[in-house]
Amino acid sequence: MDIEQKQSEIIDHFVKQASSAASNASEIASVITDATSHPSLFAFSEILALPNVLQLEATENSVYLDMLRLFAHGTWSDYKSNAGSLPQLVPEQILKLKQLTVLTMADTYKVLPYDQLMQELDVTNVRELEDFLINECMYAGIVRGKLDQLQRCFEVQFAAGRDLRPAQLGNMIHTLSNWLSTSENLLVTIQEKIKWADSMGEIDKKHRQDVEEKVEEVKKTLFKADIDFRSHEEICSESGGVMDYEEDRVRPKRRRHPIH
Repeated sequence: MDIEQKQSEIIDHFVKQASSAASNASEIASVITDATSHPSLFAFSEILALPNVLQLEATENSVYLDMLRLFAHGTWSDYKSNAGSLPQLVPEQILKLKQLTVLTMADTYKVLPYDQLMQELDVTNVRELEDFLINECMYAGIVRGKLDQLQRCFEVQFAAGRDLRPAQLGNMIHTLSNWLSTSENLLVTIQEKIKWADSMGEIDKKHRQDVEEKVEEVKKTLFKADIDFRSHEEICSESGGVMDYEEDRVRPKRRRHPIH
């Protein structure tokens, strides 16, 4: 099962749980805690969009809504900056938030220096950092890349996407609109090139036909000329034979003298 399908099934599970909790704030808070602790869930926008989850705003359980927003869009540094106003995280949530931090960095940069990663993840040495990247990120399927110990960096080849912040949606729509416009223009250009290639192909085909017809005309002309020449040659040969015969008839014969 690929990571996208697995994510979809897990999200559906928690969406159903949160929806069935209706307006029970404590149950919704429990669902949020379980979802943000799940080792294979890295997207939370569907849960965050549920009306009964959003109803936690301005209630005594609003901190759980803030925590869900943190896991949807934030990083480990964001949590440390706001830890006093958020629920205390369990080890599974700390691991998850650090994984999400790597995703955010990998989405922004394709080469991640070890020093920056260690600072963002609160890791003290390279061995611990590389173990985390291999065991908790690459094996989890959320990133792929190359560990460069000589250059002390992680070269990102693939990173799973995170939930978009509300402010990012407009930029995403603008980017996709530009991409669509560029694609449409490129398609028109390709179609024009195809039409041009087809017309040139027809011109080339017509030219070949004209050349072949002219070649056939020349062949016929040469063949006819050859026949005419051979006929003339035969007539001349036959006329020469008659003349030789006539000359032989009128030529006087020598008399032979008797041998004494």
